[in-house]
Order: sequence, then structure tokens, then C-alpha cells
Amino acid sequence: MLEAVLFDMGGVIVSGPWEGFAVYERANGLPEGLIRRINSTDADSNAWARMERGEIGLEEFAAAFEAEAVALGYRVDGLAVLDGLGGELRPAVSEAVRRCSERLKTGLLTNNYAPMASSERSAEMVEVMGWFDVVVESSVVGVRKPDPAFYTMACEALGVEPLGCVFLDDLGVNLKPARAMGMTTIKVVDPDEALAELEAAVGFPLRG
Repeated sequence: MLEAVLFDMGGVIVSGPWEGFAVYERANGLPEGLIRRINSTDADSNAWARMERGEIGLEEFAAAFEAEAVALGYRVDGLAVLDGLGGELRPAVSEAVRRCSERLKTGLLTNNYAPMASSERSAEMVEVMGWFDVVVESSVVGVRKPDPAFYTMACEALGVEPLGCVFLDDLGVNLKPARAMGMTTIKVVDPDEALAELEAAVGFPLRG
């Protein structure tokens, strides 16, 4: 029986970072997809991964990230890349979070580089965050998706088993371990299609 719905943040509740990456690449004459390429090289030990686990600060990240870009033959500004990470809230998805929170346990599972202090969030986002029973942030717990320990932390905090969870993320690499643990997974490419899948999983309307 379904007990909990788990949501990713970027690319699910808000638009993903890929748009910001693309804007930076175009503005600086860089190849399309370069930043994703840098982040996929040594994906568990590169600068981005270490930053999201809270192992290095922003200045150390910038130096390491820029060195990784140079190794691929390009020059980037690590801090400028981070500046483009803000996403736009997706109202339909936030409404789905609200409706799920009324009937099921809810969790937010996000890889980030700094804790989401309420003082730095909009009133709308503060409201959305209030609908989650549990928030698991990589920068706080020192573990990041797709490490299975990250999902285990969320389940333990919610008091549920993976088999009782459905998890939405925009990256297949993050869904794979969750699925292996027994969770129902939904890859978010088109938000409306993903919400239709979620409605089928939970058995009640989330839209309209």
C-alpha cells in the first residue's frame, strides 16, 4: 500500500538547472551541454559532487570546477555557473504536493550546495516547503543522490518502507537505485505527463 510520495526539487517542483547551464554556455560561447559533461565526469568525486555533500565550500568548488573545465579544454567561471541555478516554481506540481500532503506522507529529496534557509525563499516556496513531512538535503546530511543511503535516510525519517513510496525525479540515474530498493519511480520530463502517472499511482486527483 502506498504510504509516501517523495519529490525532487530542481527539475520537478521548480524548473531544472539545465536551463541556467544553457544560458551560461550560450553567453560565453561554450559548447552546448559542456557543464553537464563536466558534472558527469567522475560523477561521484568531482567538484560538484563534493560541493553537494558539503565537503568543500564555494571558493574551493569554483577552483576545482574550473580546473575540471580546463582539463576538457575550456574556461568557465564556477561561481557564475552557480548563479544561474535558480528555478521557477511549477504551480501544477506544487498543487500536487499539497494534495498529496493531505492524504499521504511527503518528502523532499534534493541535492543542493547550501541548506534552504527560509529567509532566502519566496513566500510561495516557504508555503510549499511547509507541506513536506521530511526534507532531506545533500548539503546537510553529507550524502547525495544516487547513493542508496540517501533514500534510506528519507524512508527512515518518514517511518516507511521503500515499497510504500513513489519517487519523482528528472534524472534517470537518481531513479535507478530508488527503483532497485522497491520504490515506484516516475521520471519527470513533461510535468503534466508525470502528474498523470502520479495520479495513477496514488489513486486520487492532483490537478484541476
